[in-house]
Amino acid sequence: MTDEDSLDLADLDLDGAEVPPEENQEDQLPDGGRPPTNAKELEAVYDIPVQVSAVLGKANMQVSQLLKLGRGAVVELDRKVGEAIDIYVNNRLVARGEVVVVEEHLGVTMTEIIKVDRN
Repeated sequence: MTDEDSLDLADLDLDGAEVPPEENQEDQLPDGGRPPTNAKELEAVYDIPVQVSAVLGKANMQVSQLLKLGRGAVVELDRKVGEAIDIYVNNRLVARGEVVVVEEHLGVTMTEIIKVDRN
């Protein structure tokens, strides 16, 4: 939906439904609070550790095949060269990206943020 196609709440026909004032919507949040609106209000969560994983690809194999693997073995993954990798935070897919080299380490640059509907 482009900006030209967007609707204002006042443009909607609510068939006589009463829309509660915005100040009453605070009661729907935990502790009657409101969502954070700036970085200072988010400081409480800055120190919470999260697990970040970058998945290059996946492979399925039988245990017998796995036991035959040794040094120098190559496992073919389900991704092609240059294809985006998946980036997970706490086992939830949040982005896609590309592998980069940072000094002598591998890194990931995010190229796409995955938005999930929470309904």
